[in-house]
Amino acid sequence: MITLDVALGDRSYPIYIGADLLEQVDLIRQHLAGNEVMIVSNETVAPLYLDKVMGSLQGKRAEAVILPDGEEFKTLDHLNTIFTALLEKRFSRQVTIIALGGGVIGDMAGFAAACYQRGVSFIQIPTTLLAQVDSSVGGKTAVNHPLGKNMIGAFYQPKCVIADTSVLGTLDDRQLSAGIAEVIKYGLIKDKAFLSWLENNMNALVARETDALIYAIERSCQNKADVVAADELEHGQRALLNLGHTFGHAIETGMGYGVWLHGEAVAAGMYMAADLSARLDWLSREDLARVEQLLLRAKLPVRGPAISVQKMKELMSVDKKVHDGKIRLVLLKALGEAVVTDEFDAALLDQTLDQCQA
Repeated sequence: MITLDVALGDRSYPIYIGADLLEQVDLIRQHLAGNEVMIVSNETVAPLYLDKVMGSLQGKRAEAVILPDGEEFKTLDHLNTIFTALLEKRFSRQVTIIALGGGVIGDMAGFAAACYQRGVSFIQIPTTLLAQVDSSVGGKTAVNHPLGKNMIGAFYQPKCVIADTSVLGTLDDRQLSAGIAEVIKYGLIKDKAFLSWLENNMNALVARETDALIYAIERSCQNKADVVAADELEHGQRALLNLGHTFGHAIETGMGYGVWLHGEAVAAGMYMAADLSARLDWLSREDLARVEQLLLRAKLPVRGPAISVQKMKELMSVDKKVHDGKIRLVLLKALGEAVVTDEFDAALLDQTLDQCQA
């Protein structure tokens, strides 16, 4: 087992990475606030892993609330289902909420923990690659609104993250690739050596080779932990973690939540960001081709759906990085070097949006 630390003073917490971690009973129990536990999971994950987690909680007062599976259910209505379950079971402020699932479950359970009785403990047990390398780490919690993704939420840190690589064996290929998109992101924004490692080891990652998965998860989590420790509330460099996300969130909202997986939309968005960076002469055409080939080898899309340029810009304007009405984007000054900027030619953005469609 590998243990990383997210250094946030008295709110610091460990990330545990390794195989068969759900078999280690004490790993969960040492981070419980008291004897009350509410597990939040979904209809896909619960039949696979709920009993195993419940087995670690013997002697505790443990309940579960099972939500439908999918981004389209990441709403205030389904968040309220969690609150109702907590209240019906009369759980106190000593309850620990455990998120057992992918990014949707992690975001919703974390947001519920931030709000219930003004804040209770929670633990992240991410069951998708995307959640293990990105959404479970850093304390971003939220639900979607029809007008914008993740626009209603809070920063709220877990007590620990348990990334058990064994659970990735039940992940379908599409979900695995969606997770690899976020892994590639770290190489593009700040870790050129990792980017080269990914180019050399992408086949092993797609084939789910254990050593490759563990290394990719560790390197991704370390990159994210470093950024979060330096800028927890996203006043500066943490925004760099959103490479491709302004484009990607617009795709998800425009197509309807759940039609494109988050990682798929981010992949297309990262290519768009790289394309615009090339149009600005920050990346060479050879750099752009490297980005495209890496995404394709991960079985990810490199073009967005057929959404008009005007509609894409309208959707992109509902973004947390918008400042004084101006769209700000994460772009690439070089491979491994990202910047947040609104200093780009609007005509070049239009060209990117027009030509980066399937």
